[in-house]
Amino acid sequence: MSRPRAEVINDRGRDIANLFRILQRHYVQFLEVLRFGLTTRAEFERLVATDPATLTDLERAARFLYLQRTAYSGKVSGRAFGVSRDLPGRFNLTTLEPMIEALHERLAGVVIECLDFGELLSRYDGEGTLFCLDPPYWGSEGEYGPGLFARADFERLAGCLAGLRGPFLMSLNDCPEVRATFAGFRLTEVRTTWSIDRNRAASAGDRAELLIANRPFPA
Repeated sequence: MSRPRAEVINDRGRDIANLFRILQRHYVQFLEVLRFGLTTRAEFERLVATDPATLTDLERAARFLYLQRTAYSGKVSGRAFGVSRDLPGRFNLTTLEPMIEALHERLAGVVIECLDFGELLSRYDGEGTLFCLDPPYWGSEGEYGPGLFARADFERLAGCLAGLRGPFLMSLNDCPEVRATFAGFRLTEVRTTWSIDRNRAASAGDRAELLIANRPFPA
């Protein structure tokens, strides 16, 4: 009889970890907090100005989700109100609720951590552990929030990955600094489109990303 598969999701940003935990454990109450939310610039600006440390966990999760849905490109830092003449309001619980319910069901049984990546890797490493890593792009270290990831952390991350017993897969933007920092691993170039605007995707053009791993990719 095979062992049940264990899954862990980790994000150093407390707001993200808190949102996942609330969706996992307090789904019904969370929907009640969101019930009458509307897409308004005034509410967006009020929530941006609100210190999340002053809120309950439910309120904090609702604030984070509202801002992620209504901010331009869903940015965590440097948020701006995202509106379009061609699209309806972004915060609409009638369309959002099915996605929230699906995420609630998906998170059942998942362990949610809020650790530094070094501690997370050492705590869960093992021959049977697969790590999937999504650090910020080189040159955009502040995109995940202030103080969460610095330029020097790329070198520290490379050192942590070098000592892993389990396999890992990571994606980063393809630039000379990334290639040099992770030169000790398997680097595979892939093409993707960097654009948050579907109408501008064609003009944005293909860009190179790197898949970085410590095991060979399947043929």
